[in-house]
This record gives sequence, structure tokens and C-alpha cells, in this order.
Amino acid sequence: MTATTTPSPPPGLVVAPRLPDLMAAPKIRRGTIGFLRNHPTVAIGGALLLLLVIIGVFAPFLFTVDPTAIAPAKRTRLPSADFWFGTDARGRDIYSRVLYGTRVSLTVGLAVALAASLIGLSIGLVAGFVRWADGVLMRCMDGLMSIPPILLAVALMALTRGSVGNVILAITIAEIPRVARLVRGVVLSLREQPYVDGAVASGTRTPMVILRHILPNTMAPMLVQATYICASAMITEAILSFIGAGTPPTIPSWGNIMAEGRALWQVKPYIVFFPAAFLSVTVLAVNLVGDGLRDALDPRMAKSP
Repeated sequence: MTATTTPSPPPGLVVAPRLPDLMAAPKIRRGTIGFLRNHPTVAIGGALLLLLVIIGVFAPFLFTVDPTAIAPAKRTRLPSADFWFGTDARGRDIYSRVLYGTRVSLTVGLAVALAASLIGLSIGLVAGFVRWADGVLMRCMDGLMSIPPILLAVALMALTRGSVGNVILAITIAEIPRVARLVRGVVLSLREQPYVDGAVASGTRTPMVILRHILPNTMAPMLVQATYICASAMITEAILSFIGAGTPPTIPSWGNIMAEGRALWQVKPYIVFFPAAFLSVTVLAVNLVGDGLRDALDPRMAKSP
């Protein structure tokens, strides 16, 4: 059996590449690793968030001390080997307070995102699909949206005492209308689809139509919106604590630390810098995850494999 050889092209001519070279199938990356490689913003943001969660959970084991311990003899110490982030005006270790403050910000952000998403989702589904309830529910939501979220949160906190739970409740109430309007808009476009009309015509009850045909199609925009709510809640919590309307001074939070260091900003800027840096990185990580999920879940913006 003799081997066949490809004839050489005449001198001066360029041979076009073979068809399989032009039509090579793209390499599709599947699974979790493939998803993260296709959407690096999710990977970067998720890695930062995971690191912050580890810091918050294991704060007592990361060379920290009691974040509320007052030591007047050690006040306003500069960052050093003994005090990595320095000390504040009362001698408290800023490194320990910042690490423990991670717990407060992550707890508030995740709790508000979860609560506001669930309540707003329920209101939006009913308002978008049940026509007679639309006017009543959305006028209530419009009334809440007419008040800036931070002012509404301050007003609600003025009626209660400072605590993490009350901060979560106040921010959640301020965020619910935005979620409800988003879901309502999605439902209004979905309820006119032929498969929804077919389900209604076949005698399917309204709750089952919403659960089977409407709810699954609202998950993608809701998931992206939840990440932005989480980031917004962290910033709002820091603002409330900064102005004295959030968590009490006995609970270390990034807003409290910055509020206590603002009087010494010109001479001891590190007191404000470290909690502000942690807050910025956390919000950036959440926004990166949200942007990546938006690109991954939106067919018009999805990246090619």
C-alpha cells in the first residue's frame, strides 16, 4: 500500500487554507470552571467576596484582640508591627475593629438583598399579573419611592433604637419598591405571551400560572438586581452608622469607625482610610459579580464561548 502525497503548488502561487481550518469548531467550556473562565468578572468578584467572608467568619483567629477594649495609654498610635492599622482616639485596635466590622456589612448586605428580593418579588408578581391589584400596590410603591432611600432609612431608624436588625429592616423597606417595579415590568411583558394565554385558557389557576410560567422567567433579572441591592445596602448602612443613626457604638462597623476618626482626619487619616478601603473593595466585589451575572444571563449580552 503506497502513501499518497499532496502535490506542491506552482511557484508564485498562494494556497488557500483548507476548509476545516476556517470552520474549526470553537472550544466550549462547560461546568463551573468553564463558566468562571468565560466570565472573569464573576470569578474576581466571587474570590474577593469569599475572602471577605472568610475574614468575617474567622476574625477572632486572625491575630485580633477585643475590638471594644479601650486603652487610653495606646490611643492614636500609628500603624506598626504591634498595631497593624494603628489605634483610634480611645486606644482601640483598628485592625480588629475593621475585621469584626466585616461581619456587620456582609450581614446587612446579604440580609437586605434576600428580604427585599423576596418581598419585592411577591408584590411585583401580584401587581403585574392581577390587574385589579396593580393600581393599589404600585401606588403604595410609588409613595415609598418618592422618598430618597437614605432619608427613608433615617426616618425609620429615628423611630427605633440602633441595632443591626433595625438597620436591616429600615433599608429593606426602602429597597422593596425598586424590586417590585422591576418584577412588575417583567411580568407585564410575560403575561401576554402565547404560552401564558394557553395556560389560562386550559383552566390553570392563577397561582399555578404565576409559579410555573411567570416566576422562573423573573429569576435572571432578580438575581442581578439582588447583587446591586446588596452593594447599596452596605453603603447605606455605613452612611447610617457614620451619621449616628445606624448600629450602636458598641458594635464595630465600618461606618462607626469612620465617624469616630473624622475629627482626626487631617492628622490621623489612617483611622478613616482602612475601613473605607474595606468598604470600597466589598462593594466593588459585589458589583463585579452583578455585572458578570448580567452578561451571563442576558442573551443579548452573553459572551461567545
